Amino acid sequence: MNIKDMAVEAKHASIKLAVATSELKNKALNEIIKGLEKNKDEIIKANKEDLDRSEKENLAMPLLKRLKFDEEKIDDVIQGIKSLIALDDPVNITQGITELDEGLELYKVSCPIGVIGIIFESRPDALVQISTLCLKSGNAVLLKGGSEAKNTNRILYEIIKDATKEVGIDGGWIQLLETRDDVNEMLKMDKYINLIIPRGSNEFVRYIMENSNIPVLGHADGICHCYVDAYADIDMALDIVEDSKTQYVAVCNATETLLVHQDIAKEFLPKLKERLESKQVELVGCDKTRTIIDVGLASKEEWATEYLDYKLAIKIVSNMEEAINHINQYGSGHTDAIISNNKDNVDLFMNLVDSGSVFVNCSTRFSDGYRYGFGAEVGISTNKIHARGPVGLDGLVIYKYKLFGKGHIVSDYANKVKNFKHKKIK
Repeated sequence: MNIKDMAVEAKHASIKLAVATSELKNKALNEIIKGLEKNKDEIIKANKEDLDRSEKENLAMPLLKRLKFDEEKIDDVIQGIKSLIALDDPVNITQGITELDEGLELYKVSCPIGVIGIIFESRPDALVQISTLCLKSGNAVLLKGGSEAKNTNRILYEIIKDATKEVGIDGGWIQLLETRDDVNEMLKMDKYINLIIPRGSNEFVRYIMENSNIPVLGHADGICHCYVDAYADIDMALDIVEDSKTQYVAVCNATETLLVHQDIAKEFLPKLKERLESKQVELVGCDKTRTIIDVGLASKEEWATEYLDYKLAIKIVSNMEEAINHINQYGSGHTDAIISNNKDNVDLFMNLVDSGSVFVNCSTRFSDGYRYGFGAEVGISTNKIHARGPVGLDGLVIYKYKLFGKGHIVSDYANKVKNFKHKKIK
């Protein structure tokens, strides 16, 4: 099937899916769980084929870690689907009512976006998370995963499609793209596709934006920061920075740059160096950092680098303003955290750091749709449009206006026979 046919099928299916009941969508999600459990061995076998091939092709270690989809990760996505089932349906929610005049009422009601094209990296778990979120929110989806995960993606796609067809949902709601040429064709389908969510490098996201008339939502790099303030608790800061950097390095919400206030640096940095080097983290730092601990020199480019690996850049700052300016200059607007017990400094940081998620005294790794209670995510948005931060169910619906009248005509209002009330109804 060519991409236009896929897009047309998805468009037709999206209209039916938009009015599917919560019961039907949750029944489909339960069938997907059954399919994943029943086919665990086949999924793991397909993933091993992808891993073996990718190792021979010298795929980078961070990408290999993302590619691995073992029994533990299958169980994780199943738990994610269960949490998704427990969430309220975001569709057909009345967000506001205005009485324009007696008997003339305007309703603002949530509805699915329609057809979404999503291009994601080498994580097979992303395919499950994205497709189930789209299903629950009533959206059809065209999926393009990394070619390194082609066998795993294919079997997961087939399991999900078969499970939803089993309960009576039009199978055209989910489509799998497999080549780069498919992506280029998808970018031309603005007649059928309502939104594209790309997950990848800055260059890749810019390419998508410049080569399509379809609206684009997403993020490129995850250049996240931890700022250890002069008023930080040392032990707390050590735990938070270690977790932010090392809990799982190959993800966009891992910390890549550490900022440390000069008044706490001499006490904090030697302890941090010992802690992180025990985890095989390579440290680089500014000139001031290198007078305190023996690390490599951080070039200017380091401040704008997403490592996705066991490496951390460290910069000593003289005050809060310098820390905030550094983050707003070099960060990607993803997630940034302050470790401090000074309320004024915390408030200033939270208000002035221009990122989708801003944290106090906790790890940047919490920036995640599942951890936020969204039932996983289709991606992280650093845009400032209808969705920002982890994009869960609420970010996959838009709204429409429904106006109910009783023979009302505009002429009566233009001729001052009647007057608008514009009364908000709770």
